[in-house]
Amino acid sequence: YVVEFIAAASMTAVHLSRLSEEIVIWCSAPFRFIALSDAFISGSSIMPQKRNPDAAELTRGKTGRIVGSLNTLLIVMKGLPLAYSKDMQDDKPPVFEAFDALTLALGAMTAMVSALQPNTERMRQAAGSGFSTATDLADYLVLKDVPFREAHGIVGRAVAYCLDKKCELADLTVEEMRRFSPVIEKDVFEVLSVEGSVDSRISAGGTS
Repeated sequence: YVVEFIAAASMTAVHLSRLSEEIVIWCSAPFRFIALSDAFISGSSIMPQKRNPDAAELTRGKTGRIVGSLNTLLIVMKGLPLAYSKDMQDDKPPVFEAFDALTLALGAMTAMVSALQPNTERMRQAAGSGFSTATDLADYLVLKDVPFREAHGIVGRAVAYCLDKKCELADLTVEEMRRFSPVIEKDVFEVLSVEGSVDSRISAGGTS
């Protein structure tokens, strides 16, 4: 049961670490998807403008200690017979360390997520860039009885055209799109928006 507890703690910590990594990236200057309050950041020792997401970084770091505790106990147990041995007295340090680290990480993450401020305009801008709805256009063509292999090629050529024009798919006119496939109609713009892309995913637990 001790091994099972630390295994569960390790899996929980891995989830927290992955979310921490997202928060670190989302806070960074190239993304700016979220902002953290001063309670969860610190300044840089050399760069006065920098805001370090300390709580996320420390939570991410604690995961190594927790997973390390699991490895410690597994290595203790691996050579023991199926009975109690004095080796098992060494379970206390990894259990207590994993418990303390996980408790701290959960508290930090709970408070941090509650306090973070999303930059929805920046998120929306990013969500609609980079031809993110190209697959939606391919799916649209499939619904018009175009085989997916062919639709994939059509969209690829349309994207190449957009790259030359330095625009997004949604910036093209219907006439321009019909150069690549005559089945495209005005309703194509319903699937080329971020909202249309999200709304088209209806699986439980999916994007929508």
